[in-house]
Amino acid sequence: MSNRTGMRRVAAAACVAALAGLLAGCPEEPHAPTQRKRRVALIMKSLANEFFKTMEEGAEAHQKKNAGHYELIANGIKDERDVAKQIGIVEQMIAQKVDAIVIAPADSAALVPVCKRAIDAGIVVVNIDNKFDEAALQERKVQIPFVGPDNRKGARMAGEHLGTRLKRGDKVAIVQGIPNAINGVMRRLGFEAAMDEAGAEVVTSQTAYWEMAKAEKVVSGMLTQHPDLKAILCANDSMALGAVAALKAAGKLGEVHVVGFDNISAIQEYILDGKVLCTVDQHADQIAVEGIRMALDVLAGETPPPQRDTRVDLITAEVLKQRKPKEPAEPQS
Repeated sequence: MSNRTGMRRVAAAACVAALAGLLAGCPEEPHAPTQRKRRVALIMKSLANEFFKTMEEGAEAHQKKNAGHYELIANGIKDERDVAKQIGIVEQMIAQKVDAIVIAPADSAALVPVCKRAIDAGIVVVNIDNKFDEAALQERKVQIPFVGPDNRKGARMAGEHLGTRLKRGDKVAIVQGIPNAINGVMRRLGFEAAMDEAGAEVVTSQTAYWEMAKAEKVVSGMLTQHPDLKAILCANDSMALGAVAALKAAGKLGEVHVVGFDNISAIQEYILDGKVLCTVDQHADQIAVEGIRMALDVLAGETPPPQRDTRVDLITAEVLKQRKPKEPAEPQS
């Protein structure tokens, strides 16, 4: 073998060794995208309300089961009316460049502009619980999918159950949520439809802004103005608890039917002992889970439906007696 041939073989072997070393240091699929966990922000209303604490717990349980797929950032506001604070939270999530925002808006119209900014920044937005106002969405030329219950249907179910206890011409009152929250509006409409069907007369309808203390004051005034009330329909259970307190102070507890909405644990003992007639369970924990699932589906490239309805169930004393004490539903992955 000539020296020249030997040198060529040595050079070739060196090239092969160098190439092997280069390939060993590269991934098997050098062009495959790097996988990372998505960051999903759950933005709720007042965490002082047990309903939203249940929502948060359901979301946290789902994330724990799916920890390899996404990270959860859960936040809320202290006061149901602190719309500015909730807008600020959305702005913080935009600045942090989260992948998705799942939001239960405190105001159905006021949160639309900041959520549009989030979408423009490339963030997936899913609306849960309280539906965005259609006119506000159209004005901003944006579509945001909704996951949540049919509030009008749920309220009508409760109102129809109350209607079986009323006589035609009986006077009833409605305690509303925040006037510009679509879920509150739908519940009022559902109550009104059921009362119309029962032949009862809605003599007053006032807001207590979802709060127990305000509801107690509002209902006290209603009882003074209309001492012959037969029922009070409340758009959430916190306000139903306020109505119970007002009735107790007026010496009318047990004489006036009270209807709630949400099925928080605090209302159940009142239903069982007859102080509250019924409530509606809209399964807060599962609303959050379904919203997160939709957000993850969109991030995976799927096209979401405009709306996904979640369950609503009428809760009476008979139903509670057949159940174990309410626990957060086990979320599915």
